[in-house]
Amino acid sequence: MKRFLGTVLVVLLLSARLLAQGNEFALARQYAANGEHDKALELYDKLFKQDPEAYYSFYLNSLFEVKKFDAAEAAAKKMVKQYPKNIKYYIALGSVYAKKGDAEKAKAVYEDLLKNLPASAPEISNLASLFYQGGNTDYAIKTFLQGRKKLGKEDLFANELITLYRYKRDKENITEEFLNFLPANPGYLAQAQYTLSTVYEDDADYDLLRTALLKRIQKAPDQTVFINMLTWMYMQQKEYDQALNQALALSRRTNSDGSDVYDLCRTLVIDEAYDTAIRGYEFIISKGKSSPWYTSAKIELIDAKNLKVTTGKYVYDDLIGLEKDYLDLLNELGRTQSTTYAMQRLARLQAFKLHKLDDAQKILEEATAIPNLRKELLASCKLDLGDVYLLNNQPWEATLLYSQVEKDNQNTNAGQDAKFRNAKFSYYTGDFEFAKGQLTVLKSATSQLIANDALNLSLLVTDNLAADSAGNALKVYARADKLIFAEQPEKAMVVLDSINVLYPDNILADDISMAKARIYIQQKNYNEAITHLKKIYTEHPTDLWADDAVYMVADIYDNQLNDKEQAKALYQKIITDYAGSLWINDARKRFRILRGDNAENL
Repeated sequence: MKRFLGTVLVVLLLSARLLAQGNEFALARQYAANGEHDKALELYDKLFKQDPEAYYSFYLNSLFEVKKFDAAEAAAKKMVKQYPKNIKYYIALGSVYAKKGDAEKAKAVYEDLLKNLPASAPEISNLASLFYQGGNTDYAIKTFLQGRKKLGKEDLFANELITLYRYKRDKENITEEFLNFLPANPGYLAQAQYTLSTVYEDDADYDLLRTALLKRIQKAPDQTVFINMLTWMYMQQKEYDQALNQALALSRRTNSDGSDVYDLCRTLVIDEAYDTAIRGYEFIISKGKSSPWYTSAKIELIDAKNLKVTTGKYVYDDLIGLEKDYLDLLNELGRTQSTTYAMQRLARLQAFKLHKLDDAQKILEEATAIPNLRKELLASCKLDLGDVYLLNNQPWEATLLYSQVEKDNQNTNAGQDAKFRNAKFSYYTGDFEFAKGQLTVLKSATSQLIANDALNLSLLVTDNLAADSAGNALKVYARADKLIFAEQPEKAMVVLDSINVLYPDNILADDISMAKARIYIQQKNYNEAITHLKKIYTEHPTDLWADDAVYMVADIYDNQLNDKEQAKALYQKIITDYAGSLWINDARKRFRILRGDNAENL
């Protein structure tokens, strides 16, 4: 019984002591947080004496705060003497010497640890980790490098070293480390490319990579990962022909099926390097019909030509040539599931560029009749067919088809797009009240773009009906809007100019300016577009189109006229003047790119 009571008493005393320590520790941390370091030290000193292992780091840091380096040195030496096999106390002693300004003594301690480095990967990692936690990144790196030599494995600790070099922004060593690591670990190529893209800042950095890659390719010409990295590097520097040359050379050497070249060409199209993409697609096609990418490359080749023509200045004969290319393709490959995209793109060309509405309607009707099409593709073709019906004076066919797509694709972007097109159909035909009802629902659409477009159109209709309940001026404007959609700019401009003549008291000034700007952008007449857009946000800075106009001018300066300073100022204007704009996030990102922010901070 006495023994039991004695045990209980010991437990109670120990618990009380631990509770007291816990309270004092919490109080010490509070003092430190408040900047009362003398008070904190007094408590840490007491706690350290009671339990050196538990409180040594807090005690040491507290001594550093009040610059009592001799006491810190004494405490660190005590721990080294008491626990001679625990390396963390040696690192603590080294950090004391460093704090005192005695770099030589600190170095001696650290070098001694490296000299006696055990031949054990976990222990090497532990020492490097302790160095890093103590803020000594250089010795963490030295530990891993020394560990490699000790264990005789040159690719060991690669991930750890990459992380440390990235922290130091040591571009040369992180480059070398990745290039040493990738041959045995090609699956990390995409990660390496992403990491380097966040570290590299200018062409000099990519030149560093180029030099390192070329040296390795000379030594190991069969190492495909280096060729892939070189291709990526050329893409980053927008040296598109060089990038494709590397990809073609690798494809020929490995006798690949062309999939890598195909993927690269799709990226080239996104980057608007159409001529280079066309050359790449032609290479894939040259492999013959047995190539698994033959059909896709054939379609994408014509699409690249389409984009090259239609995004620049073109004449009617250019469009006729494109139409022939699509028709030749369909004659060769047939009108099947695999060529439906080509049929859809041909129809868009015929409807909106060549204005061959009957031909476009026929081919889309054929496309939508192809069995077992993917649901998304079928919906897209039906929506295009609805647009063609609308332009081809078959309005009820159009609205029935839009309604069908909406019903078959509820709660999807395609369904919401169909509902929006139905609302625009009502708007085009002057049924503004019905359009308002549908637009009200769409203002909460999951697609932010559709929701914003619905909101803008709803406000346009509501504001104009408030000023003119009959909506006479708005009906004329809607007719012009439909002509812009149909890409008939000359006719649209005539209708827009008639509005002020017919209805001089209309409130459509900024809407007319926006419509004309859209026409000029279609025609690649960017200076005229800017004139009308600037008129919107200078004369109507709080109206419906103001933030859109600012963003559109910024985008033109950025991507068409290459005036980055003007673009940056206008992106900044969106951020400061239009915080609720749909464009706020994109404007912020583009502003930071033009300001030169690192990719990790975008």
